[in-house]
Amino acid sequence: MNKKQLSLLATTALLCACQPAPKQTTITGNLTGIESDTLIVNYFALSDLSRSAVQRDTIAMQNGQFSFQLKNDSVPMEAYFYAKPSNGAEAASLRQTIGVVAFPGETVEVSGSMDDYHLKGNAFHQAYEEVRKQYKPYEDKMHKVTQVIIDMQNKGTLTPERIDSLRQLYEPIHADMQKVKEDYIRQHPDEDLSVYLISDMGRTASDLLDIVGEKAQNGPMASLYRAMIEAIAQQKARKEAQKNITEGADAPDFTLKDLQGNDLTLSSLRGKYVVLDFWGSWCGWCIKGIPDMKKYYTKYKDRMEILGIDCRDTEEKWKAAVKEHELPWLHVRNTDEADITVKYGIQGYPTKIVIDPQGKIAKVVVGEDPAFYKYLDELFK
Repeated sequence: MNKKQLSLLATTALLCACQPAPKQTTITGNLTGIESDTLIVNYFALSDLSRSAVQRDTIAMQNGQFSFQLKNDSVPMEAYFYAKPSNGAEAASLRQTIGVVAFPGETVEVSGSMDDYHLKGNAFHQAYEEVRKQYKPYEDKMHKVTQVIIDMQNKGTLTPERIDSLRQLYEPIHADMQKVKEDYIRQHPDEDLSVYLISDMGRTASDLLDIVGEKAQNGPMASLYRAMIEAIAQQKARKEAQKNITEGADAPDFTLKDLQGNDLTLSSLRGKYVVLDFWGSWCGWCIKGIPDMKKYYTKYKDRMEILGIDCRDTEEKWKAAVKEHELPWLHVRNTDEADITVKYGIQGYPTKIVIDPQGKIAKVVVGEDPAFYKYLDELFK
């Protein structure tokens, strides 16, 4: 081996030695009342508000004890643990789920049972434990109402009247729980926990973000704070865009990548009716509607084209879903870098927008609604 080779090896070894070890969160648990010997954990970056990159692992458990190392170099993550019953079914409700916020390099201890657990960790977890004690009674009441709904649904006795009655019972309990969180946020605007709690505040999140102090804005929860600010800005932009997504208006043009990685521009499809189908593999109603979509594509494919616009999926999940469900029409994928859901004002999934041969919006249907298929039959009769 010559001197150059020795020098190269020495330099490489030095560089490797200087690389910091990847940070990880260690989560240990000692749980009671669990028959299963296996935990399933779903985890994701807190800043991933759409949950588009959820990862899953399984953990062996002995006598209720477990240990899990979660790699997270830079941003806080959230992990949800639930026991896997012997029959292969998963958690029946959130009551059987343990949620843990994981900071890089920290250790968190979990104890108790699935429906009454406790967390021991850094100052964030200590504060969170105190807040959870205050709102847990409301959470328990909400779970009971939810379980009644599930039981009625399973028995086939859930009527619209009962849904309305249970909703009237549920909503004030939920409001009381949210007030506990809001009071804490307003009293502690500089704490990381306040940023985390805001992410679950729904319609009031925008107002509460305005009071977050600089310390919390730039602290460990900075990525979550920025993600929420951006999401609210996009929501406002969507609402503004909806004013222009009306029948007779010009359909905004766009270019996205297709399954082969080539550019596909909406305006290149003019001359035919085009159905923009905003969907995702994670969207239950989107998947339920596939048989009808296939049926109507076969029925009218000589007079219309369907352009599936995948949203909130990774490229791998998108391609796998198209292959699994054998979707024969054109496909593109929406991305954060070229997000057309904002300019089209998309608020729910699926959303189907029919565009006429001249590029004008002819119809907008939100949800998996029979009205969409009825419209196609009337259009092409």
